[in-house]
Amino acid sequence: MNVFPVSNSNLSPLHLGIFVQKHYFPEQQVECRILKTGISDTYLITTPGKRYIFRVYSFGWRTLSEISEELRLLRHLRENGISVSYAVPDLGNTFIHSFAAPEGERFGVLFTFAEGEKVLNFDAETHYRVGKLMAEMHLQTKGFALQRISYTEKELLIDSLAQLSRFLPADTEEMRYMKTVQEYLIDELRNADQTQIRTGAVHLDLWFDNMNVTTEGDITFFDFDFCGNGWLCLDMAYYMLQIHSTEKDDDEREVKTAQFLQGYESVTPVSDEEKRLVPILGICLYFFYLGIQSQRYDNWSNVFLNEIYLKRFINLLLKKYFDYHQLGQKLTS
Repeated sequence: MNVFPVSNSNLSPLHLGIFVQKHYFPEQQVECRILKTGISDTYLITTPGKRYIFRVYSFGWRTLSEISEELRLLRHLRENGISVSYAVPDLGNTFIHSFAAPEGERFGVLFTFAEGEKVLNFDAETHYRVGKLMAEMHLQTKGFALQRISYTEKELLIDSLAQLSRFLPADTEEMRYMKTVQEYLIDELRNADQTQIRTGAVHLDLWFDNMNVTTEGDITFFDFDFCGNGWLCLDMAYYMLQIHSTEKDDDEREVKTAQFLQGYESVTPVSDEEKRLVPILGICLYFFYLGIQSQRYDNWSNVFLNEIYLKRFINLLLKKYFDYHQLGQKLTS
């Protein structure tokens, strides 16, 4: 029987567990189950003594070189005392495995399990600790160049809006608004004072879903899949954007944002230009991730990605954040 080609599949957790046992833990019982699927599929690996995460990258999503660079960054951070989930080699000291999936070659990596739990709303002290850890990480990633994407206005704003246009017609009020805001943002990025902005390797996706917190307050960052080169304050911008999104009480939001920034600056200073750019970069990252959702619609598991969803996202999240920070006062609503 001829097998019809597919664009995306899920590797069998039963057989992936057998693979992991053979290549990593031949003397131990191994259990494997799917935690979530999407751009990458995440499997929980359980042995009698420890837990691990096995990530299987989607077909065509990351090259072997890009994954190797991600692992190099994690190794660099771990060696310098930063609490991150890092790659684990198999018995033959291989870190990246290849799987002949129906759609084509897919890569997989075993990572350490970040102890603790994901917490949606945590106290101000934890935000302070997140800021401190992020700053410690940035001390190690400043000037650390990756052979991966560099996040500029093209990647953040131009390419993303092109992807979004596949789902949102150009004549809609929301798309006209996005085009106007895009022009404003590009102008802001191009005219920023580069001498006051630190650059290096960035995570670009640091929020509650990519960090675990223990009951003792210890924090571990994970999922560096979007890591690349850029302004370090991009990580700050995305995190502060998420505080605004998840914390509905205005006073609590301000306190927790201030505590995050205080924790960060307890380690290293943030320039006035970086602080000015933080809300602007937050809007840029809204653009970027809307573009990613549109680009990876086929395996985002996002059945609600349609014109109505995008309009609501723009009006209730992006535009609200833009107006909250009183950006682009010259723009018409």
